[in-house]
Amino acid sequence: MTGVVSDLIVIGSGPAGMAAACQARDLGLTVTVLDEQVTIGGQIYRNIETAPAERLEILGKDYADGLTLAAQFRVSGSEYIGGAAVWNLTPEGVIDYVADRKARQIVGKTVLIASGAMERPFPIKGWTLPGVMGAGAGQILLKSSGALPNEPVVLAGAGPLLYLLAWQYLRAGAKIGALVDTTSFSDKLRALRHLPALLLGWRDLLKGLKLLAALRRHGVPVFSGAAKLVVEGETQATGLTFVSGGKRRHVPTSLLLLHQGVVPNTQLSWSLGAQHRWSPEQLCWQPVTDTWGRLGQTAIYVAGDSRSIVGAQASAVQGQLTALAIAQHLGKIGDSAQRAARLRRRLAGYTHIRPFLDALYRPQDENRIPSDNDVLVCRCEEVSAGNIRHYVSLGCLGPNQTKAFGRCGMGPCQGRLCGLTVTELIARERGVEPTEVGYYRIRPPIKPVMLGDFVE
Repeated sequence: MTGVVSDLIVIGSGPAGMAAACQARDLGLTVTVLDEQVTIGGQIYRNIETAPAERLEILGKDYADGLTLAAQFRVSGSEYIGGAAVWNLTPEGVIDYVADRKARQIVGKTVLIASGAMERPFPIKGWTLPGVMGAGAGQILLKSSGALPNEPVVLAGAGPLLYLLAWQYLRAGAKIGALVDTTSFSDKLRALRHLPALLLGWRDLLKGLKLLAALRRHGVPVFSGAAKLVVEGETQATGLTFVSGGKRRHVPTSLLLLHQGVVPNTQLSWSLGAQHRWSPEQLCWQPVTDTWGRLGQTAIYVAGDSRSIVGAQASAVQGQLTALAIAQHLGKIGDSAQRAARLRRRLAGYTHIRPFLDALYRPQDENRIPSDNDVLVCRCEEVSAGNIRHYVSLGCLGPNQTKAFGRCGMGPCQGRLCGLTVTELIARERGVEPTEVGYYRIRPPIKPVMLGDFVE
């Protein structure tokens, strides 16, 4: 292992990470960026530098805009280490990671966590059957290699990504069997309370309306207000049944993509012992930071969707703001109030619509907290919702105790896929708020590592 000191180490090369690196370099900081992917871009701009023109056209302008940021990053003078799996981070800025099957260590005067978001779990009956995937996974395959479904695909759930992916599939020539939207009428009424903010974010609203119009032009069946979703099949998904318009409906499919939004990837911030808050608006845990993204009095900062879900453009601006704060903290620049004010005005412009989206696409309780005791919650260790309820009846108070009761959260994903569900399920059973229940105690290694990686 070798220790290298950098003014700023950024974990993640998505919009927040690349923008922060560019800003920090402009302000005279030495910057190193680590990312688990070999190429830059994160999940939002995955494979952006090598995507052919046809794929850029299919994925749309918002994706293609990442080319500009990627080009700026490449000439910024930042050091990029791709294929780096970060498995440990300390409050003092020491990072342990594995790259090329070798364990390495790097030290930063400051560290920015820009690890982005992950798809929210969608624990319904049949969600673990072969043929069922997350919509985010489907989009990753499209961005990475242009992979498309070779049969009609059904998309179900809620959130902008569901409609965006459907639009992208149609542009690529894929067939869509149906789009099943779980957004209810009451969700729409609740979202209308944020109408003034929606009008300020009219550009985003216009994008959404264009996506809907494209689906109608292609004759895609769209079912609204869907509830009681069940994936049919014994050894393979064969269809989706649900209630819409007061009728029980069935859509046959062997490929179902589920989605109900994304949540911050907080594994690293939890591993630091940092304070987190439960967001009732976004129904997830968020690290508690100051206005610049700093975690307490540590050397660690957080920006972008790993702090709270704000979207690509807002994440990039948050990255710039954090870099500005770090440069001032390290004495590289003087007062930055005017620069920060300009960036905060831009950030406000990108986030005006967020309260509306959070209210409109709030995941349904039944799709987050399974009532069917047979539904698997922890896929790694095959722990069901009924198992969790039984643990609570025996005195289990929180997710960390479920490990002792039945290994829940102890598999390879280390609780990423079950953590939120377990928190809310226990809170529901105990009749308390998620804040009282808490989350798993996350310890390194954050990612699975091989003993052979430590052999010189």
